[in-house]
Amino acid sequence: MIDAQIMPNFLLKRAFLTPERPAIYFSGVTYSFKEVYDRAYTIAGQMEAVGLKKGDYAGVLLRNHVDTVFILLALQLIDIKAVILNNRLTAEELIFQMNDSQSPFLLTESVFDDVSQKISDSLTVSSILKEDLFKCAHTEPAVVEEISLDEVCTVMYTSGTTGNPKGVLQSYGNHWWSAVGSALNLGLNEQDRWLCAVPIFHISGYSILMRSIIYGMKMVLFESFHESKAIEAISSEKVTIMSVVSTMLSRIVVKLQDEMLPSYFRCMLLGGGPAARFLLEACKEKDIPVYQTYGMTETSSQIVTLAPEYSFSKLGSAGKPLFPSQLKIVGASGEKTDAGEAGEILVKGPNVTKGYLNRDDENSKGTKDGWLSTGDIGYLDQEGFLYVLDRRSDLIISGGENIYPAEIEGVLVSHPSINDAGVIGMKDDVWGEVPIAFIAGEENLDTEEVTQFCLGKLAKYKVPKKILTISEIPRNASKKILRRKLRELLEESGK
Repeated sequence: MIDAQIMPNFLLKRAFLTPERPAIYFSGVTYSFKEVYDRAYTIAGQMEAVGLKKGDYAGVLLRNHVDTVFILLALQLIDIKAVILNNRLTAEELIFQMNDSQSPFLLTESVFDDVSQKISDSLTVSSILKEDLFKCAHTEPAVVEEISLDEVCTVMYTSGTTGNPKGVLQSYGNHWWSAVGSALNLGLNEQDRWLCAVPIFHISGYSILMRSIIYGMKMVLFESFHESKAIEAISSEKVTIMSVVSTMLSRIVVKLQDEMLPSYFRCMLLGGGPAARFLLEACKEKDIPVYQTYGMTETSSQIVTLAPEYSFSKLGSAGKPLFPSQLKIVGASGEKTDAGEAGEILVKGPNVTKGYLNRDDENSKGTKDGWLSTGDIGYLDQEGFLYVLDRRSDLIISGGENIYPAEIEGVLVSHPSINDAGVIGMKDDVWGEVPIAFIAGEENLDTEEVTQFCLGKLAKYKVPKKILTISEIPRNASKKILRRKLRELLEESGK
């Protein structure tokens, strides 16, 4: 009997099917799928030459660059699991993730020398610079010609409500079904080109790479987002789809002024929270189709999407689940709620993770009958459209980045002069939200010194934009922080 869960290696199959078709455009150069395969094949041989082998986990700390694409695909060719690291994090945060994943190797580049040196000083890990790797003698790699859809492809860390990041296991099947669900939702044609100006270390960026290989579609890769260059590339590279967060979309709309995007451009795929009405109205005036989405690292990109024809009639909704996926809302006792009744969002589908790396206890209770508890609160209306009320309870979404108050609070209370801390999000015109901290501790605390302390331990976007000193952090009988009280204090402070 043939195992239906076995497929040809994705890149191997794509290079065989459409070798001359354009695969990726980066910095003025277009590479065919054959060129991408050949480059990944060479790098895979160099990886084996320096000691990486099938089944290993390897940390990947790299920028958005065509070399990064080659490296990530080389790892797939020889079945090495990529622990993809957020290059905006501090050395301390990355040390935790490398240690937690037990990765013996770190693939990085010279621009991250300071951080990778700190990781090497703290852990027993082989740090391999891409610049050195590419100089290595090439051996013929043992390419894995078939892959199981159950096999782990990538690991991406996401913060839990406890503040301790967890490595989300993303299988080849998760990526495959995410791509299938997206195609069934957005449609697919041979003229499609997808602009990736979001980080590849996020599932939003990595999923575009996977769709490129699976669909045989050109990916236009940017090292970072710039609205003028994005608008220019949409025309010059005939881009039809782009993944954005609200801040990116807003900057594009402002930059366009009286101009319009080309008629072949058919989708702005918007993540990171719902768009404001004024932004949707501005997009409607310019005939820019906006598909709002709800998803997470655990669902290998979006799992719920709102088509543009519902942008106003279902304002604030994330839409309906993609074809292969399901969702339901449950109350405190686990019962399904009625339409309009808030509860926890549960998701199910072949694009949903099977669990977290090295978290067996948590995995055994994290899913029930295939349903994943998201920790997010929302409701379904009478027609089955999802409305998300709170992202993982207290999650702050800043410029598309997820920020968990508990993680920042843990850093703050590690300061010798701070006894307790509470963090909330504050609305911000540019970023959507920014973190604000309340601290209680020694008198005459120097908040600027606290900010500098945080900068050494947290990514810059997680560092509180304001720090307010109060006598005591409000808590309930269960000692949980009363964030509602903190919001009231923020309003009273007039800040």
